[in-house]
Amino acid sequence: MLRDWPVFAEGFGMTILLSALALLLALALGVFFGVLGAAEGKKVRLCSRIYVEFIQNTPLVIQIFFLFNGLPHLGIMLPVFTVGVLGVGVYHGAYVAEAIRAGIQAVPRGQLESATSQGMSYWSAMQHVVLPQAKRIALPTLTNQAVSLIKNTSVLAMVAGGDLMYHADSWSSNNLYYGPAYVVTGLLYLSLCMPLARYARRLERKLEVSL
Repeated sequence: MLRDWPVFAEGFGMTILLSALALLLALALGVFFGVLGAAEGKKVRLCSRIYVEFIQNTPLVIQIFFLFNGLPHLGIMLPVFTVGVLGVGVYHGAYVAEAIRAGIQAVPRGQLESATSQGMSYWSAMQHVVLPQAKRIALPTLTNQAVSLIKNTSVLAMVAGGDLMYHADSWSSNNLYYGPAYVVTGLLYLSLCMPLARYARRLERKLEVSL
């Protein structure tokens, strides 16, 4: 295994890049649909609910298979890396949206009303007054979502995604040395997820103290 460490290093680097881009997409979708979910209009709230309910109630594997195997039937061919970023990002965007919505609803309604009474538009008040407070409340949940997102990138191995799990599977199949390969792979995932999980717990403790 030591001789073939570049195989695992390549997969590890791909997993980090995939996780970073998918997390950016999840945050963008989450903020957008989270704000819609907390809005007053029924139609915009419905748009957010449809996205959240559909994504949360269908398995990530099915969504990845649809992007990889289903879209070509519609004439859309995506590189497997793009499939990974889209699939994992859109999936976790639904969970981030719920965290953002809950954070916004935890901010006293008077904050938004005071901002709008000072002449700020709804979106401006949301951006400068409500979202900074909601972000602080939702941050521990968002950090836990980042941990889940990193682990869920492993589903890309099912469509030859080039991630860490795919490289571990491929190397094990060629060398018939499964156990140690999966132990090393698990440790590499652990090195990414454990610091984030500890950071989330520290944030939760700080939030409890500040409340």
